[in-house]
Amino acid sequence: MDSIKTTRLCLRNFLSSDADALFAYLHDPVVSCFLDLRLKSLQEAQAEAVKRSTNDEHIAVCLRDTGELIGDLFAVPEEDTFSVGWNFNPAFAGKGYATEAARALFAHLFAHKGARRLYAYVEDHNTSSQRLCERLGMRQEGLFLEFVSFRSDSAGNPVYENTFQYALLRKEWTPDTQSALRD
Repeated sequence: MDSIKTTRLCLRNFLSSDADALFAYLHDPVVSCFLDLRLKSLQEAQAEAVKRSTNDEHIAVCLRDTGELIGDLFAVPEEDTFSVGWNFNPAFAGKGYATEAARALFAHLFAHKGARRLYAYVEDHNTSSQRLCERLGMRQEGLFLEFVSFRSDSAGNPVYENTFQYALLRKEWTPDTQSALRD
């Protein structure tokens, strides 16, 4: 994909040189839906960075001024619909980077990839991502009870999580939701 620049960020394909920064936030994922992406070593991080560099589904989010990787987005196509999501290094939380990056991605998907609909799954305890979905103009479409399990209890039984689905249609995307884009 061509890189996308916002006021403070650059969205681009992953590079093998992103391994150290990727390991920084995936060696101990904060959000349970990323537990299956846990990286146990820098060698695993290197392999993951190379794997992510082979397609446009995983998008590196970097600080525009320094090039430092601070998180990632994903956009998985399903015809004219995309499953979207985000995962950021907690060291960069609370600065609006996720909102800025996701707005830029949404604008790109609607304008250049022919997206008609975007949706995201968010665990019912992940209030940060729920608020992000709402800032992006997404609406909550439903709650799936005991939808998925990412971990097991001490007896080895799956612990199921309740999951919200948020969505946004291209016709709901307004110019003021695109305000994070800059040349």
